[in-house]
Amino acid sequence: MPETDQTSSYFIIHEGESPLVATAIHDGHSIRDNVNSLCALSEQDRLREEDPFTATWTSITDNQIIGLNSRFELDLNRPRHKAIYRKPEDAWGLQVWKDELPEKLVEESLAQYDRFYEAVRRMLQKSIDRHGCLVVYDLHTYNHKREGAEGPEADPKENPEVNLGTGNMNRQLWAPVVDAFTQTLQGYDYQGRRLDVRENVKFEGGHFMRWLHDTFPDRVCAISIEFKKFFMDEWTGTPDENQVQEIKKALQSTIQPVLAARERVCQTLSL
Repeated sequence: MPETDQTSSYFIIHEGESPLVATAIHDGHSIRDNVNSLCALSEQDRLREEDPFTATWTSITDNQIIGLNSRFELDLNRPRHKAIYRKPEDAWGLQVWKDELPEKLVEESLAQYDRFYEAVRRMLQKSIDRHGCLVVYDLHTYNHKREGAEGPEADPKENPEVNLGTGNMNRQLWAPVVDAFTQTLQGYDYQGRRLDVRENVKFEGGHFMRWLHDTFPDRVCAISIEFKKFFMDEWTGTPDENQVQEIKKALQSTIQPVLAARERVCQTLSL
């Protein structure tokens, strides 16, 4: 059982005993009532750019950070001044709002942004005090059929099934952890085949991961794990449930080698 649960209308934090934390900050889909009527996007349009099912995968550990609201209301993976999509160029060319969003509503959203980051900071500091250092699986998904449901898939050479973002990380220090994760996931028997797992091909990681490293230098190893939406129809939002569960199992397979590598790094930090 988690030691502590922190719940707001925007996020859920479960605090447990493990030195592994799993996050799904783009899993949320809802938009609060006083903003929803101003949104120009349909639910389906929003869902296409969100990260459904990532919250399911956070159950691999007892430390979970889950976003509840849509990134189109408040993007927790962007710097504070960019957390509200004000222009189409902020949101893949999509017109998010029917009119300019009133500043009062912007400030209400940003207050939630501040509460989220402060709650995460407190949670992780307690865990660092207990364990010395942590590993964070920053779970996301990404689209690869942007030309329509019947359109071509993006070039697999530039769009791996699993993209590992390790930007703004002390890569030399955390090499044992990142390598353990990569090699284990690459070697996993995924329904009779191997997953295409590569590092920093499509993404190097977002603001949340960078904030973790900047706030807790050399105490947190945050890996941004982006699954291409090969396990679902990104245009309808319909998942292949077997693959959703298989991805969870694949992530579970990495825990033991990753935590063993974390322990070795922690020992070097305490020397």
